[in-house]
Amino acid sequence: MLITRECDYAVRVVRALNGENRLSVNEICEREEITAPFAYKILKKLQKADIVTGFRGVHGGYAMNKKASEISLLDIYLAIDPDMFIIECLDPQKPCARNGAKGRDCLVHKHLCDIQQELCRMLSEKSMEEILQ
Repeated sequence: MLITRECDYAVRVVRALNGENRLSVNEICEREEITAPFAYKILKKLQKADIVTGFRGVHGGYAMNKKASEISLLDIYLAIDPDMFIIECLDPQKPCARNGAKGRDCLVHKHLCDIQQELCRMLSEKSMEEILQ
């Protein structure tokens, strides 16, 4: 799993919105140095994950839908990239060609599964509140 630029920017969007009643996309972009098309794409995914709320109209914009203490890094990363794996063979949709081949298990696969689980656990324990203090 690479923590993509989009994941990084999503954390920055949440950082901009934290503690604000509402911000326009332009305000978010200025604060976090993100382009508007990229910000809209990220905000749409964060909205779908119920992390932010969007408001239409003249006084529209975006606001946090949850407290920073209720949002983990994993929540944000999975909102952006739901198929977040450290290596492709961990994806159930793309099974490891070597694991179980010729009646043998891949010696690396099990360790990578353990690492994936530990990484997800660690990311889930880091709230945005902790990170933003």
